[in-house]
Amino acid sequence: PRLLSQFFFADERVTRVVAEINGLNAELDPQQYLVLLNQLHLSQAHLLAILERIMEECIPMQRHSRDYLVKFPEELLVDNLGNHMLFAAECLLAGTFLEVEEADGAQLRPQARNLLCSLELVRTVLREQSLSQPGSYPEPVRAVLIQFDRLFAEFELSYVSSLVAVKSPEEIYRQQEIIVLFCETVERALRLGYLTQEMIDGYEPLLMFTIPRLAIISGLLIYPEGPLSLEQSPEQMSRVFSPFYNLLKKIRDLLWVLSVEELCLLERTLCTAE
Repeated sequence: PRLLSQFFFADERVTRVVAEINGLNAELDPQQYLVLLNQLHLSQAHLLAILERIMEECIPMQRHSRDYLVKFPEELLVDNLGNHMLFAAECLLAGTFLEVEEADGAQLRPQARNLLCSLELVRTVLREQSLSQPGSYPEPVRAVLIQFDRLFAEFELSYVSSLVAVKSPEEIYRQQEIIVLFCETVERALRLGYLTQEMIDGYEPLLMFTIPRLAIISGLLIYPEGPLSLEQSPEQMSRVFSPFYNLLKKIRDLLWVLSVEELCLLERTLCTAE
């Protein structure tokens, strides 16, 4: 049950697969080569997962901040992101630029080298510790883990930033404003009887259409200084709504001429129309 013992055997598995790959002629047996590459991917992912648990147990208060993850596109936030970063670092160090431009890859290569060297040091230190005192983490072990955690986070942010446009602090703030708008919209809809708590608790599929529709009305009429404010330019709005700036203006102009009774009828209709 000790994490260091688990790490030892996971590390043994990675070492064994790497040795098999190095001893294989990929041109003569390409199918076996692909099988071994898949085994290496899985064994490295398992090793990193155990290492993550070790760091949570050993240096929970010294972990490098991962706040930058909120800047990443949601499609990148997958369980195997860490293993993908390790593979990317290995490719960069080998001079292979699979996903990034060559100029970006050249700038990232020193970070990749430092990260992989740090990982090798972590593997060596943890193997030695698992064979001597598998139940403790002395200061030298903690130090190499802190360094690896920092280098991994720095490389992850730099590499992903070279692939995609990460969200700016302003865009993150705008998205938070939209979340607040949706929350206030739901609260108002419950108060006016447009929605019921049972619909929300039961994840009623119709809510996927109803809440955004009501939020547009709320954002244009009830909270005009919020994220849907048309007093700002399209560039100042969240990318969720900026492409529809002119359409939102037309909707607002139509809403302005409605009476209270007509607006209420419109909102109730939006809650039922699919």
